[in-house]
Amino acid sequence: MGILIFIVILLFVAGGLLILLRSANSHKIPSNIKAQPYRDEDD
Repeated sequence: MGILIFIVILLFVAGGLLILLRSANSHKIPSNIKAQPYRDEDD
């Protein structure tokens, strides 16, 4: 019974990690976007 609970917990942890990894990779900034220089509004 303990082994079954351990396997279920392991599957939930692995699934959560895969979901986090997938969502982290989907929000990357495209490489063709350049950073804009900072402009002071006090000028």
